[in-house]
Amino acid sequence: MKLSSTLMVLGSALLFGLFLFPLWHVELGAPQYPKGLGMHINIDGIVGYTKHDIRNIDGLNHYIGMKTLPTKEEMWEFTIFPIVIGGMAILGIIIGLFGFFKNSAYKWFIGWFVIMSILGVMGMIDFNAWMTDYGTNLDPNAIMQMTDDSGNPLSYKPPLFGTKDILNFTAVSYPSKGGILLGIGMLLTFISFFVGKKFNAKIT
Repeated sequence: MKLSSTLMVLGSALLFGLFLFPLWHVELGAPQYPKGLGMHINIDGIVGYTKHDIRNIDGLNHYIGMKTLPTKEEMWEFTIFPIVIGGMAILGIIIGLFGFFKNSAYKWFIGWFVIMSILGVMGMIDFNAWMTDYGTNLDPNAIMQMTDDSGNPLSYKPPLFGTKDILNFTAVSYPSKGGILLGIGMLLTFISFFVGKKFNAKIT
């Protein structure tokens, strides 16, 4: 049971990586920006790859009627996410430590994993909804009015995951270091359940 509990503690602790590294990143590449423009999505705000990237992205978006990128104060998620992540990390560590003293604690491991998975899915849905609004709810008085072949306004929604061409830009969206640590942590907590279940079956 020690191995199972160790995996649970370690996996939960990796969530703290989100306080050190970005969760996600979105990058824009175009001929006029050979080094690209990018932004890191942290659990407590959005920052540019460089100090000028956010300003440049907002400047480009202004021409097609997109909103400016939100500040920490403008999105409640940037206040709630750190509390949720920190709380779940601490709870997971406590449950993992409990496993050192009670063999049946592995059942709590899968419970934590399910709750964290639900929260993660809800977070991704919320993130995708924000990007949809960001890329489609455009200012009708924008300088540039871009439409498709049917005359409908173009959508400039960045991809949730992967690559997408938007006008002459290529948008790339992938997990960053914090997101990778989160994924590894979730995998370890998932494995800890089966390790604990196997150990418990041997002694009963």
